[in-house]
Amino acid sequence: MKILFVSMPSVHVTRWIENLKDTEHELFWFDILNRGKLDTLHSVIQFTGWKKRKLSYIKGEYRLQKHFPMLYEKIQSLLEVTTNEALEKVILDIQPDIVHSFELHSCCTPILATMQKYSNLKWLYSCWGTDLYYYQQFSRYIKKINEVLQRVNFLHTDCERDFTFAKQLGFTGKHVGVIPGGTGYKLQELEVFKLSFNERKIILVKGYEHHFGRGLNVVKALHGLQKEIQEFDVVVFGAHPVVIDYIKSNDLHFTFFDRHELTHHKLMELMGKSLLYIGNSISDGMANTLLEAIVMGAFPIQSNPGGVTEEIIQDGVNGFLIIDPESLLEIKEKILSILKDFDLIKTATLINEKIALDKLNYTNNKVKVINIYKSLCE
Repeated sequence: MKILFVSMPSVHVTRWIENLKDTEHELFWFDILNRGKLDTLHSVIQFTGWKKRKLSYIKGEYRLQKHFPMLYEKIQSLLEVTTNEALEKVILDIQPDIVHSFELHSCCTPILATMQKYSNLKWLYSCWGTDLYYYQQFSRYIKKINEVLQRVNFLHTDCERDFTFAKQLGFTGKHVGVIPGGTGYKLQELEVFKLSFNERKIILVKGYEHHFGRGLNVVKALHGLQKEIQEFDVVVFGAHPVVIDYIKSNDLHFTFFDRHELTHHKLMELMGKSLLYIGNSISDGMANTLLEAIVMGAFPIQSNPGGVTEEIIQDGVNGFLIIDPESLLEIKEKILSILKDFDLIKTATLINEKIALDKLNYTNNKVKVINIYKSLCE
């Protein structure tokens, strides 16, 4: 098959594509955000640098785009090469058998017109993160969501929740399965980075603080528990500026890394040294960092938007669920509770080791990914 991947640059997309390394498929990647090359297999033909001007920049254009996006969209094709124009050229050049879009709002809706024009071209959509759960509540998004779901032929999700939502929102195609967005983890190779229970002295926090992330609430909760956690090192990764500013302004002895400081490999090593992992947001899919904590033996405390986390975490058994992401009191109580019950951490670790082997193993999920494309040929 000729497979045309449409995505933003992402380590998870890279890991997905690498599953197809030893297949005979011809692989292509379209850089939908025009950000440059993807660090992936040399055999993948990449389409980048397509965004070019047709006319010189017009004064006031940026303001028009920012404040009147719908009007700007109508005249955009007069000013510059549009996403649909660039993708159509790629489609005509390579004649793909299938287009595979990762994420909806940046990687499906901008190319919908082209995919509707070539209605016989198979289209696979991987639903990630907040694609459906969050945006379905807004009328300005729901029409496009409906149109995309009615056009795509195949759907891959990282949780059962989003398959249910997709059906409710108009999807009638084939669901090709639930597979983590980053597919799987090479468990044996990672084993060397996992410290023993007694050696783990880190409380690891995901520091996202934006439209969905609520990492600042976790940092604030830990700020109020300094006496109780004094024997532990608090490490905040992926920290947005507001989180870093809070740590600095309150003179907290927390280690922090901003959004771009840690490689994925370094993060996995850090997970392997951590006793607790805490992730908190008001909306997400099946969080990859939660899965990484499970794989690396860190006890997970994770928010549960739309019931997604409870698909893999049973509250009080192999982790804790945060019911209210805005509640500092609840987060504090969860942290204190687990620090008083090390036996639960040990039991949870054994349960999560089995989950990692059964559901998150790279070898098994690689086969599932390969079989997805086989099924599309049937």
